[in-house]
Amino acid sequence: MTLEARSARACWETDVDSPADGRSIDLGTVDAIPVGEGRAYRVGGKTVAVFRPRDGRLYALDNRCPHRAGSLADGIVGGGAVICPLHGWKFELASGRCLNESARVRSYPVVLMDGRMILLLEGEA
Repeated sequence: MTLEARSARACWETDVDSPADGRSIDLGTVDAIPVGEGRAYRVGGKTVAVFRPRDGRLYALDNRCPHRAGSLADGIVGGGAVICPLHGWKFELASGRCLNESARVRSYPVVLMDGRMILLLEGEA
């Protein structure tokens, strides 16, 4: 897949309403994210990338790479990490730690409840 084709995926961002309590957000059904990929969700004033790697777990990170603001949701997912599509920085899905630079992105807990993805903002890492 070309960089241009992968960049076109950024239009797959989904707006979700922030809840009154500001702590947990229903992002929709898990089927919205194909296994092995990520999707971006606009939550209030930020965009969060949610990933569904082949192991079936769910992870959420701030969507913008700190290097050149690449959309991490458009990156390649594998081996417990996502690779930024712009310049190849690799971020650990569980922590947001960059594996090849001294940088990080914020990570968020996300859980699966009755087939729906729930983003937990109260436990921001």
